[in-house]
Amino acid sequence: MDKKTFILENTSPLACLNIPSIKLYQADEVHKLWHMTEAEMGKIDLPPPYWAFPWAGGEALALYILENPEIVKGKKVLDFASGSGLVGIAAKQAGALSVLSNDIDAFACEAIQLNAFLNNVSVTIENDNLVNKGEALQNAFDVILAGDVFYDKIMSETVIKWFQCFDRSRTAIFVGDPVRAYLPEKLLERKATFNLRVSKAIEDKSSKDVTIWQVKI
Repeated sequence: MDKKTFILENTSPLACLNIPSIKLYQADEVHKLWHMTEAEMGKIDLPPPYWAFPWAGGEALALYILENPEIVKGKKVLDFASGSGLVGIAAKQAGALSVLSNDIDAFACEAIQLNAFLNNVSVTIENDNLVNKGEALQNAFDVILAGDVFYDKIMSETVIKWFQCFDRSRTAIFVGDPVRAYLPEKLLERKATFNLRVSKAIEDKSSKDVTIWQVKI
C-alpha cells in the first residue's frame, strides 16, 4: 500500500481543536496507528506518527502566526520538523511568500501534501535532513518556525546548534513548546503563552499552557 492510501484509509479530515479553520488528516488513536505504521513499513521502534495529530507546540505556533501575520507576510518561511504541516499551512494562510515544509519522515511528507491540498494552500515539501546542510542554508529563509522540537536531549542540542548557524539579523526563529523536558529556556525570549485544548491521549490532560519563544542566540 502506498503512503497516500495508507494515510487516507487510517485518518479522517478533522478540524484542529484550537484552530477550527484548519483541518488535518488525523488518526483516532495514536498507539494503534503507530503499530499499524510499523507493520506497513515492516520495521519496529519507529518514531510515533507525529504527522497524524496537531501537537501542542505546533498548534500554538500556528495560532500565533495567524494572530500576528506580519511575522511571515511576504517572507520566505521554513516549517522545520513539520509533522502534519500545520504550521506551514498557517504561515501560507497568513501571507507568507513561500513555505518550505521539512520533515525527515516520508509519511509526514505525504501527510503535508494532503493537508495542504485540504486547506487550499501550496507549500514546497522537503524530505532531507536540513540540519546536515548547516551554513549552506544561511540566507535561504527569512523566518524559521519549529513546533515541539525539544522533547529529546539529543534532538534539542542538535536543533539549537543548527539554529546558531543563522544570522539573527536576517532570519527570525520562533518555536512553540509546552514545556518539554529539554527546552533551552535561557537561549530563548518569551513572546506569548496560550492555554490550549489538547488531546488527553497524547498529553495526559485536556488543556495545556504552550509558550511561543523566539531564539535569541
